[in-house]
Amino acid sequence: MRRTAAALIIGNEILSGKIADTNTTLLARLLFDLGIELRRVVVCPDEVDTIGKDLSDLRSTHDLVFTSGGVGPTHDDVTIDGVAESFGRPVVRSVAVEKMIRKYYGDRATEAHFRMANMPEGAEMIRSSDAPWPTVVIENVFVLPGVPEIFELKLTDLRKRLDEGYGFHSQAVYTLCDEGEIAGLLERIAEIFPGVMVGSYIKWQAEDYRTKLTFDGTDREAVARAADMLVDELDAKLFVRRD
Repeated sequence: MRRTAAALIIGNEILSGKIADTNTTLLARLLFDLGIELRRVVVCPDEVDTIGKDLSDLRSTHDLVFTSGGVGPTHDDVTIDGVAESFGRPVVRSVAVEKMIRKYYGDRATEAHFRMANMPEGAEMIRSSDAPWPTVVIENVFVLPGVPEIFELKLTDLRKRLDEGYGFHSQAVYTLCDEGEIAGLLERIAEIFPGVMVGSYIKWQAEDYRTKLTFDGTDREAVARAADMLVDELDAKLFVRRD
């Protein structure tokens, strides 16, 4: 059965447009490679109650949830508190992470730095990369930083853990069609192949095609047959290429 996932992107800087969210794209690509369907992405402010509520909703309706942001040393880094609230657990100080912080910062370490050693009681820690601190995992929730470079390192760490040997297969067909011309055909393909995700993407200024149709799914044969149906029923003059 296909696993589902959700992302909770945390930060006032995202909601205000000060920072562009690139972590969702990084996460979506990894999950797609592993055959995990990213179903929802929620962006919320740096508010403990809001984080807790949104996380509770997402983790109860998805197999996996990934948070991004709010795990640093400043006053608005309240993700750990929100995660703890969602699970109804107290926040505790990890002695192991506190030692890592002391070693990393030396005499420059402050109480603010040590906030990064806080975690929900009973959480697991994963560390296997060049990222300075472990990843906090509690049940089906993975708590990740907002800094894209570190976020990507953490995802690399998690890949082996998340990989169950499944992945999406993809095919694409490029056409000269207007979306309205093939909407009916795409609807029929989606009905005949319910396990295949059918996508349609207009390219207004492409030199050689107008609409790209994509077919994604965990069943390689079903994906190929869905793409075959489109090509077979498409006017040959409108077909550009397939990959």
